[in-house]
Formats: sequence, C-alpha cells, structure tokens
Amino acid sequence: MRWVAVLVVSAAGLALGAAGLLLLRDDGPKELLPDLDPAAPTNLEIVQDGDVYRLVFAAAVDNVGTGPLLVEGERPSRETAAMSARQLVRRTDGSARTRPVQGGIAYADLGRRSEWRLAGFEVYELRNAPGGQVIQSATPAGSCLGDRYRTEGAPPPGRPDRPVWTDECGRDQPDLLVLREGISQGFGADFGPGLDGQCVDVTNVPAGRYVLVHRVNPQRSLEEGDYANNAASLLIQLRRAGSIPSVRVLARCPRADTCAPGG
Repeated sequence: MRWVAVLVVSAAGLALGAAGLLLLRDDGPKELLPDLDPAAPTNLEIVQDGDVYRLVFAAAVDNVGTGPLLVEGERPSRETAAMSARQLVRRTDGSARTRPVQGGIAYADLGRRSEWRLAGFEVYELRNAPGGQVIQSATPAGSCLGDRYRTEGAPPPGRPDRPVWTDECGRDQPDLLVLREGISQGFGADFGPGLDGQCVDVTNVPAGRYVLVHRVNPQRSLEEGDYANNAASLLIQLRRAGSIPSVRVLARCPRADTCAPGG
C-alpha cells in the first residue's frame, strides 16, 4: 500500500499564500506471495542398510498463499554444473519482480530418479523431548517442486483449475540451461519415503522420546506471505530390542516445531 501527497490550495489559501497537503491512499498492484505449509512426516519406518539404521518417512508441503511459488534456474553453459536460482513474485496487474535464491538448482543423478533440484528447500531434525536439543539433522539433496495434489479445505483465491507445474523438474535432462519449477497456490508437493532424502540416521540414538521436525524454507531464502507456519512435527518413541530400533508415533503437531502428547 502507498500514500501519495497531494497539494491542496483553497481560495482563502491563495489570498494568504498558504497551502495544505492531503494524503490519499494509492492501492497499486499487490504482490501475490506463496505461503509454504509443511505437513508433519508420515509413513515412518526403520530401514537397515548394513550396520546403519535410518528412520525414513514421507513429507509434503502445501502452498496456502495467494500466489505461486515460482523458481527459475539458469546457467551460462553446460560446463557450469549448477544453475543460479531466482524467485519470481507475481503481482495483481500481471507484472512480476525477481529476487535471488540461495543455494541454486543442481542436477541430482540418482539412477532411477534424476532431475534438477532446488537446494535448501527443506530440513529434517530429530530433537530431544523435552529440551529440544538437535540430536540429528538431515538436509535432502535438493527438492523437486511441483503441483502433485490439491490442498484440502477451501481453495485460495486464484487457484488454477488444473496443475501447472507438472514437468518433473527436467527429469533425465542434464543438459538443460534454463528451468522453471514451482508450486501453485492451492496445490502441494509430496516426497516419498527415502526418495528425496527424507531420513534420519538413528543408528546410535538411544531409546527415548524425540520430536521429528519437518521445516521448510529454513533460511527464508524464498519470500513468503507468512513464515510462522514453516514447521510441523511429530512426537515419537524410539525403542530398542538389543541394537535394533523401532519407532511409534505418539502425537502429531502441525505448524509447530515442538510437540507433546495431545498436540
């Protein structure tokens, strides 16, 4: 919102050589910002890989804002490994502005699933309960954004009738020089267990109660309309039969990085 100063001169003012200023409201174009709302992890299980035990889980992020999350990557040539990234923020008049995004977009060659991924989009933390000290943390090797499902509840204004971002982040296209990926308002992106780094090493974590936190946009490198809902968590019980761990969910706490029985 802007305020414009307008010079007001009355007849009396002309005689006296006096003038006044009147502030008028100028509503101009408004920015349509995303609002990222992560879900608490789901589908928890312990997976053994040799002597290593990992807690793996699925994750998802909704965009409940008034505009899309739209990220564009670009690199000058194929000799440059990663793309620099910038966020495009749309306005109600159809214009847009851009801002740089930390971390960039890199090609992750994972064999069965190779694609361009935005770095630093999410982080997962295993914290003591109570106390909150971080025991383990994991940052996925980037995230592939996309419109993979519609969010629940009333759709936000301007939600597209159908998914927009469905290109799978340049899958199997390592030679791309320019790429766009995003999450439309009223849509979300989900990430399957272990496929995108949704796991925490619990090999040496003692039995006890812990909080598993899913945090999105942890460095606030992406501009949003609201950052207060950027974390969701679970209270879990880690048990051990000898050296073999197992896990049970005790409570689910959306939009919070702490969790207690009863949410």
